[in-house]
Amino acid sequence: MEPSDSAGSALKHLDYDGPLADRVGVKRALCAAGLGDAAARSKGDLFHRAAGVLGPRANVHALFVPGRVEVLGKHTDYAGGRSMVLAAEQGIVLVVAPRDDRRVIVHATDRGETADFELAAELVPRQGHWSNYPMTVARRVARNFAGKLRGAEIAMASDLPPAAGMSSSSALVVGMFLALDAVNTLADRPEYKDNVKTPVDLAGYLGTVENGQSFGSLSGDRGVGTFGGSEDHTAILCAAAGHVSQYSYCPVRFERAVAIPPTHRFAIAASGVVAEKTAGALAQYNAASRRAAALAELWHRATQRDDPHLAAILATSPDAADQLRQLVRHRAQEEFGADSLLARLDHFIAETNEIIPQAGDALAAGDLEAFGTQVDRSQRNAQRLLGNQVPETVFLAAAARRLGAAAASSFGAGFGGSVWALIEHCRLDEFLAHWRTAYEQRFPEPGSAARFFSTTAGLPRA
Repeated sequence: MEPSDSAGSALKHLDYDGPLADRVGVKRALCAAGLGDAAARSKGDLFHRAAGVLGPRANVHALFVPGRVEVLGKHTDYAGGRSMVLAAEQGIVLVVAPRDDRRVIVHATDRGETADFELAAELVPRQGHWSNYPMTVARRVARNFAGKLRGAEIAMASDLPPAAGMSSSSALVVGMFLALDAVNTLADRPEYKDNVKTPVDLAGYLGTVENGQSFGSLSGDRGVGTFGGSEDHTAILCAAAGHVSQYSYCPVRFERAVAIPPTHRFAIAASGVVAEKTAGALAQYNAASRRAAALAELWHRATQRDDPHLAAILATSPDAADQLRQLVRHRAQEEFGADSLLARLDHFIAETNEIIPQAGDALAAGDLEAFGTQVDRSQRNAQRLLGNQVPETVFLAAAARRLGAAAASSFGAGFGGSVWALIEHCRLDEFLAHWRTAYEQRFPEPGSAARFFSTTAGLPRA
């Protein structure tokens, strides 16, 4: 299955002419677009809430941006590796009204907070605060798109658990850009047309908005302060409905889409251990990417080559991995020890070159036992080699398997977050109840803040 040239999973404009306060009408429109009944009802409630904040407005835009589930591909995208992803039914809705000046007002209805700033190239985002994300997008738009720009008043509401590994922050980046595009028709500008020709390009560009890199002639800046890749944005914008989508990165390349068994659904446990990319967690997250960069730097110094990332280095020859291991053992690296770098290398090779291809083949063949075996290997490697797991996510993955899930794994940046489990439709409610009970008994405090729900791969954008 190939991705279309039209948009993927983010519903850019809701195909509905009635008032957003009409929850029933909005729900019907979302069902017609492909959302399930329960998910559409939830979004209808969210649109009602967001529209109520803005009140009656002319020329209002309604947007839905899903979160994502990383099925496999832990910390691989920014090093040129691959991942398997899907767009969730849960996400962020935005109601957007244009302004006649460059002022941007963002109402976060879930928090009861408002951010108010100018659409300006010199804007200084507020680090460690949710407004860092919309402010970073606004600054990058002001820098990348010349000429007149208009601001917007935006009300947003979400049914994504925040800081839980489902890319609520990247969904906000995507949603903010789509909102500014809606009121400024950025996609019609030459800067956009010269650099962004497909949804995959847009995902790549928005990944650089977040990490601060340049994209073609669209120059970068400092980003939001984390160095990640474009996996999240690709899943949100491009993942195929009803499928697990496999991509490789740097640049983004579609590889395949594998149908989710119609008998199964993804159960999600948001652990209640927040995975905020701030303070200590930010340092841990960035350390994983810096280890990948450190491996590349060792290679560059020794070989005088300019291979752009770890995946490209490993593709240079069949013995490149062994050459890199020898470099790690015999050449000093200022920041990390040899054992740490060797573990990072072994994790990347296994995840991107072995586990994901074999897991995808197994899922495509309907062999859920073999699929589960590869997912178990990925989970073990995250604990042993990547070192981004906490006891809560380790327990949730193991408990899901004991309770009969075909496969289960933590996902996201790690150091908290969520776990997915693939389970039959007919057992879903019972499974979620037992999974929750087991977790609350083992971890009462985070268990009280945990959320348990289900999703399948989300709808394509209209």
